[in-house]
Amino acid sequence: MRGWTAADIPDLYGRRCVVTGANSGIGFHTALELARHGAAVVLACRSAERGRAAMERMKAEVPGADLELDTLDLADLASVRRFAAARADRPLDLLVNNAGVMALPRRVTADGFEMQFGTNHLGHFALTGLLLPALLAAPSPRVTTVTSGAAWGGRLDFADLQGERRYRRWAAYGQSKLANLVFAKHLGRRVPKILSTSAHPGFASTELQKVGPRMEGSRLRERLWEFGSVFSQSAAAGALPTLYAAVSPDVEQGACYGPRYQVMGPPTKAVMPPKANRTEPAERLWEVSEALTGVHYEVPAEG
Repeated sequence: MRGWTAADIPDLYGRRCVVTGANSGIGFHTALELARHGAAVVLACRSAERGRAAMERMKAEVPGADLELDTLDLADLASVRRFAAARADRPLDLLVNNAGVMALPRRVTADGFEMQFGTNHLGHFALTGLLLPALLAAPSPRVTTVTSGAAWGGRLDFADLQGERRYRRWAAYGQSKLANLVFAKHLGRRVPKILSTSAHPGFASTELQKVGPRMEGSRLRERLWEFGSVFSQSAAAGALPTLYAAVSPDVEQGACYGPRYQVMGPPTKAVMPPKANRTEPAERLWEVSEALTGVHYEVPAEG
């Protein structure tokens, strides 16, 4: 049976969307397909230069695409606040929390957070909260947060969330991706008007895997990733679970979507680690995230 493809995306004319990390990989193909199907898409990119190059590629493939480029550095809360303030006055139908970093040597953000937790989770937590009024002004708002299979090995270490006592790059990455899952699930509980989903790409070939080795100057590790990519699916295929979670009429509140065969294949509902469904650590993560970012989700009472 034929699986779901980008050709199944419904008409999105009149919808406003924001995609973080839209200049490459999963984010690029997510933004491209949203625009191809009529959405007005904001490309939220850390590098204006790479963002402009991506936008030109999209316009070459989809002439007349409704695209806007704006810089957004999720590792800098001042940048997050500026970006959100610029879009607070218009309804936002879809936010795709896609950008991320993976398995880096220990670094800190502009605000002093461990880079992976700070970028992958806290930056998106703050962005979503600051865009909440715009999302709630839309008739059927959605937020899709990109996670990873690495969430299965993740653990929310509340005693050392920033990896100050002990830092292991893959453990920190798994923690940040588990935080993405927990956040997506709990957002739906906290703000039920928003259809909050998560998605993971399986094993897709993108530039994400190469950043850590490049930062360390490890050509060997970079070559190993390049060799492994021979067995991966394309970034376009890896974007399908995100697109499905973001636009399909069949998705469920709080659910995660991924490739049918775990690492590749058409999108389907994915099994989440049981720890991602627990309410108590989700509440604790939410409280910690509000305290660290200074962003509090103000949800107006119904009626």
